[in-house]
Amino acid sequence: MRGRQRVASREFITAYDIKDENPVRVPGPRPCWRRSLRHVIVASLSSFLYGYHVGVVNETLESISIDLGFSGNTLAEGLVVSICLGGAFIGSLFSGWIADGVGRRRSFQLCALPMIIGAIMSATSTSLWGMLLGRLFVGTGMGLGPPVAALYVAEVSPPAVRGTFGGLTQIATCLGLMGSLFIGIPAKEIVGWWRICFWVSVIPSTALALFMEICAESPYWLFKRGRTIEAEAEFEKLLGGLHVKPAMNDLTKSDRGDESSGIKISELLFGCHARVMFIGSTLFALQQLSGINAVFYFSSAVFESFGVPSKLGNTCVGICNLLGSIISMILMDKLGRKVLLLGSFLGMAVTMGLQVIAASPYASIFGGMYLSVGGMLLYVLSFALGAGPVPCLLMSEILPGKIRAKAMAICLAVHWVINFFVGLLFLRMLEQLGAQLLYSIFGSFCLLAVLFVKKYVLETKGKSLQEIEIALLAQEAT
Repeated sequence: MRGRQRVASREFITAYDIKDENPVRVPGPRPCWRRSLRHVIVASLSSFLYGYHVGVVNETLESISIDLGFSGNTLAEGLVVSICLGGAFIGSLFSGWIADGVGRRRSFQLCALPMIIGAIMSATSTSLWGMLLGRLFVGTGMGLGPPVAALYVAEVSPPAVRGTFGGLTQIATCLGLMGSLFIGIPAKEIVGWWRICFWVSVIPSTALALFMEICAESPYWLFKRGRTIEAEAEFEKLLGGLHVKPAMNDLTKSDRGDESSGIKISELLFGCHARVMFIGSTLFALQQLSGINAVFYFSSAVFESFGVPSKLGNTCVGICNLLGSIISMILMDKLGRKVLLLGSFLGMAVTMGLQVIAASPYASIFGGMYLSVGGMLLYVLSFALGAGPVPCLLMSEILPGKIRAKAMAICLAVHWVINFFVGLLFLRMLEQLGAQLLYSIFGSFCLLAVLFVKKYVLETKGKSLQEIEIALLAQEAT
């Protein structure tokens, strides 16, 4: 800070009774959410890119396979879809160490770099191997972006709107998916149009790298690095001067003596943090085993099998996903995370059941079409209401500050591994098991998720990150 000195943050401890487990809070005005909104919007570009690259091969896969000479090879088509998820696993696995090492802002810029390089490689590829290499590069950026975005949004948002801001990242993902679907519409009519679809993604990737240069750094990260004065300055930028002192009080109380650099993977998996790691990893696993990304990757093929134009079907999928995300954003800080998760997974189980009925021999062709297409759209809507946006936000809230980045990396690595195998094997399993059995398996995982959320998930609505951490420690002690 220039031209003025702040009182050292250690002096702020007097706002608390150190002997008391719970801080005494004096009611006051809430921080203005507008201050942090622009920073969250820039961070959400990484989520937009994730959605775009997930959906970019939906409309263009047929054209890509014809131009690059692997048409009809379902394994090669599955690899084009899922190879970026393998890269995402690598990026996600190292994201925590990168985020703790260079900070949140630089991590966003690092995630944009392989997305730019990979998109250019894919757009200029002349063989299957060139396409796969480009998708692998893109995947590493995809893996680094979401965990850092979840961390950043949780750490720069006021508690009262943290859920709403977390919903913005899901909306950005929806817009990325819809953007890729709309841009890919001419791919079947215009030769080589799929190359344009990859070139377009370079624009938001470059914007993320440039705009993040003027965004705030996470004050939590700065404080953990011992850069207290800079953390205070960022809190003032994000929350306003009136709220700097209480925010620094919270950090001083909860993170006093914490050192994330000494945390080992074995401590995360088997030590005192094993319970919260189990909750995070299982929640992400159940999210993917529900079959959602199989719907996003191969919705065009499902619609065309019933004679529904893929353009119309994918537009409806995008609208349902966006609508559900907007509703979720509105309700996140009103109903809470747990209620949305329960309702979302239950709705997904019911709507997956509709698709099971549609695939049965007892359903007429006409009735089967309505049940399958309608069930798919309602399934996407249910997913967007909770199972889509909540897990990332919830994990960034319940993970203790000293392990947050590294633990998020491991939890999301589980997400990417299962996502990879679902994308790779869905078409093959659909051929061998049939739609009815495969959809029954997906529905069973949705029901299992309902039971898991009811038993293990803690509500975090309206609580500061420090209050959540204290509540979890008390829960583990009982």
